[in-house]
Amino acid sequence: MKRFYKNMTYIIIFFMVLIIFTVTYNIYTAPIAKHKIFGVSYMTMNNPFYKIINNEILKVVEKNNDTLITLDPELDVDKQNEQIYKFIDQKVDGIFINPIDFEQIEPALQAAKRANIPVIIIDAPVSDESLVNCTIVSDNYDAGVQCAKDMMERLDSANIVLLKHTTAKSAKERIEGFLSVIDNNEKYKVINEAECDGQLEIAMPKMQEIIEETPDIDVVMALNDPSALGALAALEKNNKNDVMVYGIDGTPEIKALIGRNQMIVGTVAQSPIKMGQIAVENMYNILNGKKKIEKNIIIPISLINKENLFKYDEDRWQ
Repeated sequence: MKRFYKNMTYIIIFFMVLIIFTVTYNIYTAPIAKHKIFGVSYMTMNNPFYKIINNEILKVVEKNNDTLITLDPELDVDKQNEQIYKFIDQKVDGIFINPIDFEQIEPALQAAKRANIPVIIIDAPVSDESLVNCTIVSDNYDAGVQCAKDMMERLDSANIVLLKHTTAKSAKERIEGFLSVIDNNEKYKVINEAECDGQLEIAMPKMQEIIEETPDIDVVMALNDPSALGALAALEKNNKNDVMVYGIDGTPEIKALIGRNQMIVGTVAQSPIKMGQIAVENMYNILNGKKKIEKNIIIPISLINKENLFKYDEDRWQ
């Protein structure tokens, strides 16, 4: 009997050791669940458009218990490049970029590609798209085209001012689209222009200078809504209440002015909500090994003016 119990003890000890060994083995050999870390660098967070995009990305990242590091280079391309190199050094799982300069960002993109870190470009394309996994933009060229066509329907001729941001390819394409419509038409003349980086606080003094240089203005074509608001402030300060102002973004602030302020004639609605949603969805698809990722995604846009304003929610982004 004693021998029986002794044998049973050995058997129990054997199975206990086996269980401990199996559990330990599985712990050390099974894949470890790893929280992902993403980096994002926008041109500037001094623009509600990018805050909306960031919120959409953040919602999904946090839902997956992952981390999003959001940095603001404040329209300094050197600082944005430094931020990208920092993300690379941190070995983040993916990088979202809203480029300040579509050419000067290239060395940082090359470094990210060498590090095998996927990069998704948001809102403003880069010069060499082979360096990135996906580019998500609005149809910026068509945005300019639609503004020009609307203007020509309202005015038989016009002296035009351009507010630009040439280093951002998206903004550059908007102005190019506008100019393509009025090209070789002597009735529509660009009489002045200025670089304002798409910032209200820069656009306002620039517009003030333009008014002093060329006061006979009929139309202001602004690359985005913040610069349109800067132009509006300068025009109102100088009691110039008969100028037509166009913006691009479809911000709630501009939509609230259409139909209430005769100078704000139209804005082209983009969808930062959709842009952010598509960007974060594609990033996770890339990391999960999904093979068919669309390289270039162009989101359609639509002109908002007083005639169709009723179709849009004035209090929200599209």
